[in-house]
Amino acid sequence: MRVKLLRNLHAALVWRSYHRWPLVASELRRRWVLLRHPHVEFRFDGPVYFGPGFSLHAPDPCTFAVGAGVEFRRGFRCELAQGARFTVGAGTVFTNTVLVQCSTSIDVGARCAFGQATMLVDGNHRFRDLDRPLLAQGYDFRPLRIGDDVMVSTKCTVIADLGERAFIGANSVVVRPIPAFCLAAGVPAKVRDYFGPAGKEPEELVGA
Repeated sequence: MRVKLLRNLHAALVWRSYHRWPLVASELRRRWVLLRHPHVEFRFDGPVYFGPGFSLHAPDPCTFAVGAGVEFRRGFRCELAQGARFTVGAGTVFTNTVLVQCSTSIDVGARCAFGQATMLVDGNHRFRDLDRPLLAQGYDFRPLRIGDDVMVSTKCTVIADLGERAFIGANSVVVRPIPAFCLAAGVPAKVRDYFGPAGKEPEELVGA
């Protein structure tokens, strides 16, 4: 009887520690973010998980729209410029220490997964003007679109579009669009394989 009681107590503590309390803490974080950013247009289409260390830098009006079941795990950071738009489809997961920097728009599809220490950006530094310091040269921006069911592995940088179900290998830097149903990896990332419907292979693999 005593063993059973201890087991039940342990199960209850585990449930509270790993299921109940994190959801309560997540809701408190979400409300704090809303309170701090009354000028931001927020849209939540269902329950969203805000992990420890969630950080939103948005000093000016912008848009943050999230589908149901999205997870922002420990250390997620999002930086939005004035007028920027960040949207995320339902069921997408951002694992630890993912960074998003957006000055135009970043639209992420549904059921995507982003590995640890991955970065999504919609622009890059200008650097070719030798008469001006690097930080005074500004940026080149372009909207970033990521399709449904995309997997981006650990420690990747993404600054170009990813098609539906694209799979990006760890430590890759995506500087050119990756077609749907393609495995890409490397610095810069290149298409290595295609696993989609027959007849839709990307040009770089046809005849290879």
